[in-house]
Amino acid sequence: MGTTGKHESLEFMLVLKRSDLSMQSLTTLPNVLTYFRMLTIPVIVALLVPPASSFAQNLAFIIFCIASLTDYLDGFLARRSNTVTSIGRLLDPLADKLLTTAVLIMLIPKIQPWLVFLIVGRELGITGLRSIAAGHGLIINASRMGKNKMVSQTVAFIFLLPVIPSIQSTLSLIGIAFLWISLVLGYVSALDYFISFYREAKRQGQPGS
Repeated sequence: MGTTGKHESLEFMLVLKRSDLSMQSLTTLPNVLTYFRMLTIPVIVALLVPPASSFAQNLAFIIFCIASLTDYLDGFLARRSNTVTSIGRLLDPLADKLLTTAVLIMLIPKIQPWLVFLIVGRELGITGLRSIAAGHGLIINASRMGKNKMVSQTVAFIFLLPVIPSIQSTLSLIGIAFLWISLVLGYVSALDYFISFYREAKRQGQPGS
């Protein structure tokens, strides 16, 4: 297998050595924050199950905001404390996609089902690609465009989740607009991921690489 490769918007690195599964690696603060974010998902889903009260929806909104904050905090802490781990690089985007998919499905009463289908389809496709990459001993890190996609989705949910009757229609319009932005960014970044992975897998398969 060749050495670590790099694309302008996509970094590949060897994944899951034995040391990456040590208790010390699994229990770093950034990884614990990722676990916490994953644990908020069933809570948010339970709160949004119809017929959800305004209180339940607003509570789900607050929990989502806290979960989203941990998404940015875990990366910051990992870089600052030099505790970036391969398991963290795998679990962090997985937690994001699980949270995104769960919230999108629960928001179907507020947004078009086909829009949810397109966004969730993209997320599942990239999750599958990351699984294939992991089988080749690689991690696919989020590109800048992929990160901007995630930011757009987060902003969309911040507008779509709360129940504020006096400005509900305005919140919905803004939220849908950001979902469209995330959809475009998502599919462009997905194409980049697939092309980059193909090139890297092909490069590593070359003799002498």
